[in-house]
Amino acid sequence: MRRVPVASIPSAEAGPVIRDLMSRGLVDIHAKISKEGDFRMVPILPEHVAEVESMGYEVSEGDAHTLDRRSPQERVAAELSGIPELGGMLPDHWEFVGDIVILKLRPECEPYLGEIGDAYARVLRAKTVCADVHGVSGEFRRPSMRVIHGTETESVRLENGIRYGFDVTKVMFASGNTDERMRMRRLDCSGETVVDMFAGIGYFTLPLAKFSGARRVFACEKNPESYRFLVRNVADNEVGDVVIPMLGDNRSIPGRAFADRILMGYVQTTSEFVPAALRMIREGGVIHYHDTFYVGEQDRRVDEIFSPLCDYEVLGIREVKSFAPSVSHYVADVRILSRSPRTP
Repeated sequence: MRRVPVASIPSAEAGPVIRDLMSRGLVDIHAKISKEGDFRMVPILPEHVAEVESMGYEVSEGDAHTLDRRSPQERVAAELSGIPELGGMLPDHWEFVGDIVILKLRPECEPYLGEIGDAYARVLRAKTVCADVHGVSGEFRRPSMRVIHGTETESVRLENGIRYGFDVTKVMFASGNTDERMRMRRLDCSGETVVDMFAGIGYFTLPLAKFSGARRVFACEKNPESYRFLVRNVADNEVGDVVIPMLGDNRSIPGRAFADRILMGYVQTTSEFVPAALRMIREGGVIHYHDTFYVGEQDRRVDEIFSPLCDYEVLGIREVKSFAPSVSHYVADVRILSRSPRTP
């Protein structure tokens, strides 16, 4: 390690003094500023030592801890520079879940997953690195996640005052739905009975139950793994007096015309569950219907789904996120005026 001149600046005046020294070009910007007792030790360029001393600051010799100003992407690329086959294939973005990093990797990266996992763990200081190579699949939308560094796969994601605990290898977490989860927090559901037909680990149930004023939320989930975390998250977020978790097919939920609001946070086959939602909703109640449509066709498609079954009005349709080329995930807020179709 090289030795450099360092100026002792009292911590009480360090902020403005360091800014002044830097603006005058006296500081070695490639070395770190450290702290010793009540002083900040500021690395000074050798040719400016006399000038700093003339300002009344003591200058001594200290270790230069090099400041790495490269981006994390550049540092990862440098770590893996010995594998030229990875050139241009490393992701520029990743997702943190606590101290777990999730990477979306191309199939061509598979021969080097171990090296990639170790590199990202070192640069990002992660305990575990997982590779999402093939996305989600099946009725339960299970992720095809592979652990490529570390062993711990359970973590907690903190978002908008909610703790979402889950296992990244067993449960999908849709980070692109953040705005919709925030919207559930802002809804005024005072005194309402709500049914979340696709509760998952509590994506929409938890913010709605904790902040909206709902009296009761029936949270139904068919996937046993997701249900296990749903029960845990309800307890961890202290909404057990509001939420009733239910394991099973939402079409088996008993009762008629008891819900003021229904959440249908699923896509692609959501329309198959509309008859069950209409059985549970009160007239005047609202269904938050999620589905994927070709861009520009969302109004027509919502009408095709609801008009044969009930009399309704659309309060609004929002794009949640892009889903595929020319296809987006939308949510339609649909007020049910009557559970009988509108008379022509």
